Amino acid sequence: MSVRQIDAGRLTDAVAELYVQACLVLPEWVKERLYAFGNPYIIENFEKNGNIPLCQDTGMAAVYLEVGQDVHLTGDIPAAVDEGVRRAVKAGYLRSSIVADPLRRQNTGDNTPAALYYDIVPGDKLKITVAPRGFGCENKARIAMLAPADGIEGVKAFVLETAKMAVPDACPPVMIGVGIGGNFDRAAYMAKKATLRPEPNPDPFYAGMEQELYEATKKFSIGVRITAAPTHIAGLPCAVSIGCHSLRCASEEL
Repeated sequence: MSVRQIDAGRLTDAVAELYVQACLVLPEWVKERLYAFGNPYIIENFEKNGNIPLCQDTGMAAVYLEVGQDVHLTGDIPAAVDEGVRRAVKAGYLRSSIVADPLRRQNTGDNTPAALYYDIVPGDKLKITVAPRGFGCENKARIAMLAPADGIEGVKAFVLETAKMAVPDACPPVMIGVGIGGNFDRAAYMAKKATLRPEPNPDPFYAGMEQELYEATKKFSIGVRITAAPTHIAGLPCAVSIGCHSLRCASEEL
């Protein structure tokens, strides 16, 4: 079996370009949802933005790598990603918002390190997604370790409660990502990544649930996306991640 090699330098270049792009240009599917929502001030902001970041909080860089199992990445991958972030901050005049320690609070000065996530997938490609996460919406994320008996109604109640609590401070209209199942940390991961998914859940059961939750929140949301995973017989983890109307992300496949 042949293995494709990708040098970490290419990863650095891609992250640097994608981070600046994500901060300056909204994805087309997000624009379409904002047009449908109908707030003229938000539309004017992104149409006349030019080379200015869509939001002054250019966020903590969430970098998702979907690594084909037939790919060999050479070099120091976390260092390569952080170098890409470092270059982007300088090139795009982005804000440095990361502190080296959560309690001692000294700014790193270059918005590193990134929050780096890996998924191993079939094939010989590497997909890179950079999603700057501002903390106006990040601070509104919640997770609940529900009981199995809480069921679908318990999940829906928690999602709606969290979404309504988030609205005043999360720059609405918001995108609502929901992770159901897995374990404590997996549910949170699924919820955050779900905010970046344009299409409905392919499972009609969850697609219907997404639509129901959207109908209940459409006064302040542009969509609901759910990702579910197998879980333990004794648990029902449920996480909710909020994406503000400046729902920034950019991807490239190497």
